[in-house]
Amino acid sequence: MTLFSLGTAVPTPRGALSSPFTWICLCAVLALLPFAGLYPYFVMQALCFALVASAFNLLVGYGGLLSFGHAMFFGTAGYITAHSLKEWNISPELSLLLGTTAAGVVGVLSGAIAIRREGIYFSMITLAISQLLYFFYLSAPFTHGEDGIAGVPPGHLFGLFDLANTTTLYYVVLTGFMLGMMFLYRVVHSPFGEVLKSVRENELRAVSLGVKVGQFKLLAYVLSAVLAGYAGSMKVFVTQNASLTDVHWSMSGEIILITLIGGMGTIFGPVAGAFIIIAMQQYLAGFGQWVTVIHGATFIVCVLVFRRGLVGEMIHWQQRKRYRG
Repeated sequence: MTLFSLGTAVPTPRGALSSPFTWICLCAVLALLPFAGLYPYFVMQALCFALVASAFNLLVGYGGLLSFGHAMFFGTAGYITAHSLKEWNISPELSLLLGTTAAGVVGVLSGAIAIRREGIYFSMITLAISQLLYFFYLSAPFTHGEDGIAGVPPGHLFGLFDLANTTTLYYVVLTGFMLGMMFLYRVVHSPFGEVLKSVRENELRAVSLGVKVGQFKLLAYVLSAVLAGYAGSMKVFVTQNASLTDVHWSMSGEIILITLIGGMGTIFGPVAGAFIIIAMQQYLAGFGQWVTVIHGATFIVCVLVFRRGLVGEMIHWQQRKRYRG
C-alpha cells in the first residue's frame, strides 16, 4: 500500500488509457493548443508542472515512497540552469543538462540519507533536507536571495532554434515534455517498474524473493529527482527566471496536490492535475488569496468523491466495465 492514505494508487493498465493511440491523440491535442487561442505560456507552465508531478508520481504512485521535498530537485535545477545561462553564457542544451545533473546529484546525496528510513520518517527527512537547501539558496550569492535570478537569456537551442520566439519555445517545451513522459512510461512498464510496484504492494514478500529493496528504492528516488530537475530546467526557459518559490516547501505541496487530483499510479493523472491547478491559478487570479481556498476545496472534493483521482477513477471504471463484459 502507498504511504499517502488520502489517495489510492491505480497502476495504469495496458489498455485504452495507455495505448499508442492515446499518446498520438495527446501529442496532436497539445500541438494544436496554440491555435485554439490558449495563452502559450499557460500551456508551457502546465507541461512543466505535469512533468515534475509525473516524476513525483513515479516515486509515490509506483514506489510507495511519499516525499515532501521534491521542490529541492525542481528548484536546484532551475537555479543551476538560470545561472549557467546568464552568468556563464552556456548554450541552452548544456545548461539544461547541467541543471538536470545537479538535481540528480542532490537526489543521490539526499536519497542515500532518506532511504534508510521508512514511512513518515522518510517523508520528514526529505522535507528537512529540502528546507536546508531552501535556506542555503536564500543566502547563497549566486541565487541573489529573495530577488532570484531574473532576465535569463533564452538563447538558441543547438544553435538553430531561437527560444526567444514564443512558438519555437512552445514546441521545444512540448518535445521535451513528450520525451520525459515516454521515458517515464518506459521505466514504469520495464522489469524495474514491475519490481518497484511489487515492492509497493508487499515489501516483505519482495524481500523474501531476494529483491534488494533498498537499491530499487534508491534508484527510483534518483530517477524521480532527475526527471523533476529536468522539468525545473525547462521551466527556466518558459519564465526566464529562477526564484525561491521553486524550492519552498509549498512547491512540494503543490506537486503533491497536482498528483492526487489527477490520480496516483497513473501515467496521465499528473498531466490532468497540472492543467487543472495551473488553469485555476491563471484564470482565477482575480480572486487573489481566495485561489488558495479554492485549491483546498477542490482537493477536499477530489478526496471525498474521486478517491483515486480523476484519471484513476476513469481507469477503475474502465476495469470494472471490462470485467463485467
